Amino acid sequence: MRIVSAAVLEEWTVLPDEAVVARVLDGQVALFEILMRRHNERLYRAARAIVRDEAEAEDVMQQAYVNAYAHLRQFDGRASFATWLTRIAVNEAISRARKRGRYESFDDQDPAFQRVLPMPSANNPERQAFDCEMRVILESAIDALPDGLREVFMLRSVEGLNTAEMASSLSVSEDVVKTRLSRARAALRRQLFDRVGATAGQSFTFLRPRCDRVVGAVLARIG
Repeated sequence: MRIVSAAVLEEWTVLPDEAVVARVLDGQVALFEILMRRHNERLYRAARAIVRDEAEAEDVMQQAYVNAYAHLRQFDGRASFATWLTRIAVNEAISRARKRGRYESFDDQDPAFQRVLPMPSANNPERQAFDCEMRVILESAIDALPDGLREVFMLRSVEGLNTAEMASSLSVSEDVVKTRLSRARAALRRQLFDRVGATAGQSFTFLRPRCDRVVGAVLARIG
């Protein structure tokens, strides 16, 4: 299946997700590419927060898109398409991480939670690093957060989802989302988040070559 041309992509960018979904269900399968390109970065960041590996995050994305396409008629519009898609990716990522024994559900009732990240010394050269180096440090700090906190922090502080969207995407209550987000921020703040928070939106970016690779792989599978 060919990737949609740039002209077609531009023409369809004005249409909401639901309209594109309707066309895909009507047989215009190639237009599924538009949905992937719109949501690739969000899905990558959500998956990357859980599996903590770039290559595996891409695998998660591909499978999530294939699953979404296979069950596209089950999308009922009660949540946004982006939220529905993110939930599929989150479930796929958590399932893979658990199979590898690399994911332990966070205990929201644990009053003794204290996640202490090592504090850099005043002479640590990382404190004078350029923005690109600080981005690497921030990504490492996020990776160090416990399972359950990483994805909440990523979806809110990096991707910009609101509480309701996160709760729906992660299949937890809004109160749980608020608690986990507060704990994640507290764990990061002591070390570096106040210093490099301005660059958080640049973290875990999903650049064009990677985007093209995922889109091409998924279209080949669903085609």
